[in-house]
Amino acid sequence: MATTVQQICRYPVKGLNGESLAGTSLLPGGGLPEDRRYVIAYGRGTGAKPGFFELTEEERLAQLRIAYDPAGPTLTVSRQGRQVVTANPSDPTGQVLLNQFFAGFLAGSRRGTPSFRDMAGADQAAARPRPVSILNLASLRDFERVARQPVDPRRFRANILIDGLPAWSEFAWLNREIRIGTVRLKIIERIERCAATNVNPETAERDMNVPLTLRKGFGHMDMGVYAEIVDGGEIKTGDPVSEV
Repeated sequence: MATTVQQICRYPVKGLNGESLAGTSLLPGGGLPEDRRYVIAYGRGTGAKPGFFELTEEERLAQLRIAYDPAGPTLTVSRQGRQVVTANPSDPTGQVLLNQFFAGFLAGSRRGTPSFRDMAGADQAAARPRPVSILNLASLRDFERVARQPVDPRRFRANILIDGLPAWSEFAWLNREIRIGTVRLKIIERIERCAATNVNPETAERDMNVPLTLRKGFGHMDMGVYAEIVDGGEIKTGDPVSEV
């Protein structure tokens, strides 16, 4: 069975649900365009770097859905099927609207008042420390066998979902290069999973312990790998995936 790309996902706002793409372009050393460009930040005191609201402690964020148009740019946030705010996320006026919404939505958080920010440019490394994440769906199915229940791949917030590779074979790619379509990538790291994966992306409930299940079932807490882009180009769903 050939290994192919099944889905491409970007997450314009760190901590919120993502969007599927039919295809995208990748540049050397970068990530998916617009991925984790925006954050919902909170302060850590004078001179300190901001922290970010994430599912690890704020599972209610999984209640939200977004639609993002980079041409505007325009960000629309919906809750329970209803649009709650539409704004330009890079414009000061738009950020005021988004701040007002998130201040109400995250009211009572011990992290304090949220601040919606555009992290384009040098600051984006803080929101996206690794360029591209890849999830092998065969590994996920093997995890489902151990967990004895279906597991939504959205829990793992991967950029590229692949299928056709034997379960866990992606770990053998560490420090090697692969090709997806015309793009060449180097696998640089296994992804150790945290408590954010415990949150059901559909119900916003903490309904399983993914890291613990991984450790008990497989002796590690890893699911997926990080890759850096060596040679850029276009990728799309259905593209073949192969080791260079």
